[in-house]
Amino acid sequence: DRYIPSRALSNFNFELAAGTGGRVYTVLTSAANGANGGGGLSGPDLPPDSDNVTKIPNQDLREGEQPAYMVKIPEGIRGGQQFPVTIQGQQLTVTCPNAARPGMSVRIVPPPPSDSPPLDRPRQPQRMANPNKRSNDKTQMFEVIVPKGVLPGQPFALLAGGVRVLVTCPKNAAAGQKIRFNLPIGLVNKPDGPKSKLAEIKLSYDKDGWTRTIRATDMKFQWTRFDENGGVDTATSQRFDDTKSAYVLKLDFHDDHDKMRQGSVSLVTPEKGVVDSNIKSVTGQELVSYQDIANAQNKSYEDKIQWFQETCSQLCVEWNEGHMRMNVRREYLLSDSMEAVMSLSRKDLRKVWRFEFIGEAGIDAGGLAREWFELVTDEVFDPDMGLWQTSATNQMCMQINPASEISCPEDHLIYFRFIGRIMGKAMFDRQLVKGHMVKHLYKHILGWPVMFSDLKDIDEEYYNSLKGLKDMGADIEYLYADFTTTEETLGVKRTVELVPGGADIDVTEENLPEYIEANLKYRLLGRYEKQLNELLLGFFDVIPEPLLTIFDFQELELLMCGLPEIDMDNWKENTEYSGDYDREGPNHEVCGWFWEIVSEYDQELKARLLQFVTGTSGVPAKGFSSLQGNDGNVRRFTIHGVALETCVYPRSHTCFNRIDLPIYDSKDELEEKLKIAITMAATGFDIE
Repeated sequence: DRYIPSRALSNFNFELAAGTGGRVYTVLTSAANGANGGGGLSGPDLPPDSDNVTKIPNQDLREGEQPAYMVKIPEGIRGGQQFPVTIQGQQLTVTCPNAARPGMSVRIVPPPPSDSPPLDRPRQPQRMANPNKRSNDKTQMFEVIVPKGVLPGQPFALLAGGVRVLVTCPKNAAAGQKIRFNLPIGLVNKPDGPKSKLAEIKLSYDKDGWTRTIRATDMKFQWTRFDENGGVDTATSQRFDDTKSAYVLKLDFHDDHDKMRQGSVSLVTPEKGVVDSNIKSVTGQELVSYQDIANAQNKSYEDKIQWFQETCSQLCVEWNEGHMRMNVRREYLLSDSMEAVMSLSRKDLRKVWRFEFIGEAGIDAGGLAREWFELVTDEVFDPDMGLWQTSATNQMCMQINPASEISCPEDHLIYFRFIGRIMGKAMFDRQLVKGHMVKHLYKHILGWPVMFSDLKDIDEEYYNSLKGLKDMGADIEYLYADFTTTEETLGVKRTVELVPGGADIDVTEENLPEYIEANLKYRLLGRYEKQLNELLLGFFDVIPEPLLTIFDFQELELLMCGLPEIDMDNWKENTEYSGDYDREGPNHEVCGWFWEIVSEYDQELKARLLQFVTGTSGVPAKGFSSLQGNDGNVRRFTIHGVALETCVYPRSHTCFNRIDLPIYDSKDELEEKLKIAITMAATGFDIE
């Protein structure tokens, strides 16, 4: 009935003695004790050991070796359950071995007590050495004080080596205590090379909003919302709040079929939308680690693209292992292409493709592939095809047609699986697609949070009507509304229930948050759930989801559609001025600074500015003179002058292509605030 330690680490491993099965059991968390966490306490200041702990006498210890203890398993504790003990002033969590029972004892060797000084910054962890870890699986132990207000079982965030990590407070710990946890050394090492300017801005201003963090428990990416003080906002996981709550699109695979995997999409709360932080080959070899991804997230856009393309090259099937020849007829381009692509396995999708237009002479040295991707994506995004339609708020962007089944009754879902594979393959092979999509679809592909405010980019009138309901109070009952909505297709109207039994649920002041939530889910997914499900299944047949975590939704649009060729003279000539700039126009000092700054931007920042103001990086074929607003009429790029007291940062109104530009006192201030504004637009954070 005795247990001996396999090795003394912060995460204790117990082995059964010979003849009892040889299983290994792990302690999950250790927490220091005392008001200041117990670190560095000694002698009479140490809390007493637990009653069920006995130090083994007469131990022959070498220098630096810790004494062993016998710990009796308490009553009511079964195999696999955890119980706390205090040894040498440290509060430790022990996992009971499966073969053990109450009254039996385990022999453990606890880690040495921390002799580190008190932490002045409780949310900045202290590194601790872990020399016993294997070299190929090295970890760094951290010790941190649980912040004030954090309850047992609640998560809190901290910076470990510059990486934002989500840690769950152990159930046997409390605010003010020290806890310990391990992180891989590779994750907390400083990234290679300098951070991009945009990454530096994000790190400086990431104080309020949804942020992707690393979970210390399983090293997976998870979205976490931080409040204005930098703490984890747990209230957002409770009742829906139209100013804070968010959902992420999660794709669950039902099988691992090589040719046609099945799966289903759903909107889940952000903490449930986790993504792996590494990528493995079919043989199990790690190709991309969390350190690689963490480093890439801080690179410039151009360096991100280079890293992404190099990683895709590693995933590409070697030419000698097989390659694909696509023979298509130009007059039947779409049907031939879909038949060919949908016959391929997932491995075939990562092989080298060569193209031939039947009946035409030509060797594909890259030009035919580029032409094929351009022609195919141009055709599938054509509204006349019936699969996509132009956005109601931005004529440059395409959105999924909820009624696509009418246009292609037999195979519209197959087309969307095909489109997803083409999009993924285009990214994989450094090709471009012709169609710019609405913003929330890029967020869905990335698994980014979508919020109530995203409805404004889809249908501003619908968004404003829902928002106006909040001001009605109890009078909302006189609208006699219920949890349904009306869809009209080819002149035929039908009622759609937003929730099961929605026709029998009246909208009241009490359930208004749930009504807004139901509308959000329907407009951002429910209307075209089947189509988007197939598109994502096809897309992830080619691209591993962890690779996308380095991009924001603006960068994804630029990667898929390419950086636009922007004619600065055409842009300036077709810009209008209003507000405080109405009289002087381009001759106003601030407007002059604006154009000087923008002219010095590289292609990426110019494209981001366009995305910020117009909602897309696309430029009309006829130039800025034909830029349209959400009403379909020409709405030229507009610089609107506002007082600095009105807003500190520039604001955008994508529905009519307008930027509200405060009257700054200096060019430097304008340059700083403008760059922050267009950068924060891609993070989803509130910069006000």
